[in-house]
Amino acid sequence: MVTPLRDRDALDVPGLERLIEHILDGGVQGLFILGTTGEGPSLSYRLRKELIERTCHQVNRRVPVLVGITDTAFQESLKVACWAADAGADSLVVAPPYYLPGSQSELQEYLSHLVPALPLPLFLYNMPALTKVAMEPDTVRRAMDEPRIIGLKDSSCSMIYLHRILALLPHRPDWSVLVGPEEMLADAVLARAHGGVNGGANIFPKLYVKLYEAAKSADMVRVRELQGLVMRVSETLYRIGKYSSAIVKGIKGALVLSGICDDFMAEPFRRFREPERERVRQILDELNPLLKNL
Repeated sequence: MVTPLRDRDALDVPGLERLIEHILDGGVQGLFILGTTGEGPSLSYRLRKELIERTCHQVNRRVPVLVGITDTAFQESLKVACWAADAGADSLVVAPPYYLPGSQSELQEYLSHLVPALPLPLFLYNMPALTKVAMEPDTVRRAMDEPRIIGLKDSSCSMIYLHRILALLPHRPDWSVLVGPEEMLADAVLARAHGGVNGGANIFPKLYVKLYEAAKSADMVRVRELQGLVMRVSETLYRIGKYSSAIVKGIKGALVLSGICDDFMAEPFRRFREPERERVRQILDELNPLLKNL
C-alpha cells in the first residue's frame, strides 16, 4: 500500500481511509504497509507509528495487516515491531539492513538476534535491487528452521530464484511465498507460489485479485487476458518517469486523479508535474474502460 501524504511529515488521513476501503472493496486478502511502494524508509518514525495505528484501526481485522520494519538500526526495527503489535497488526516484514551490505552469515546472525525479540511472526523480504543484499536460498532454508519466520516476499524479479525457493517448501509446508513484481504474479502462482504483494492493486485491486484467482484455478485463457492488462499498466503507467521512483509516482498520480488520495511524495522525491500528470490522465482514460467489467 502507498502511504498517502499531504506534506513531508503528515498523512493525508481522509485519503488513507478512502484508499484502504478502495483496496479492500477490490477483494484483496491482506495489506502490506511501510514497504517499498509505501516509501517506508523515507518516513519519520512518528509518521510510521501513526500510519500503523490508523491502518490497523480502520482495517479492524477484516484482513491481515503486515508491517514493514526494515531499518539500518536494529533497535528501531524492534520499536516499529512493538508499535505494530500494540496496534493489532498480524505480521512483520523485514528486508536485510541496507547501506552497509552484509554477508549471508551476517544476515543469518542478524535474524537469529532479531526474531526472538519480535512480538509478531515475521516474513522475510528479498529486495536485492534496493538493499544490495539478496536472501540467498541457503539463508532462506536456514530461516525455515525458525517457526516464527512464516514466509518470504520475493522482489528479485527472478523466476529462477523463485523456483529455488519454492523447491524448499517441503521443509516448511506452512510457509507462504509471495511475489512482488506484479508482472510475475500469474507465473508465480502457476509455479505454486501463494500470491502477490502488488503495487498496482492500490489503483486496480480487482485486476490483480482476478489474475490471482485465474492463475490459482489454472484458467489459462483468463490468465492470458488479464496478464495482458497487467502488462499494459506496467508498460504505460510505470514508464512515465526515467528513474525507479517513477513507479510510485505513477501509482500516486493515478490515485490522485481517481479522487482517492494525495500524490505527495516523501523527500527527496517530487510528485509528477503537469505534463506527466496529463500523461497519467490519458493512460487512465484508456485503461478504465478496459477494466470496468472485470
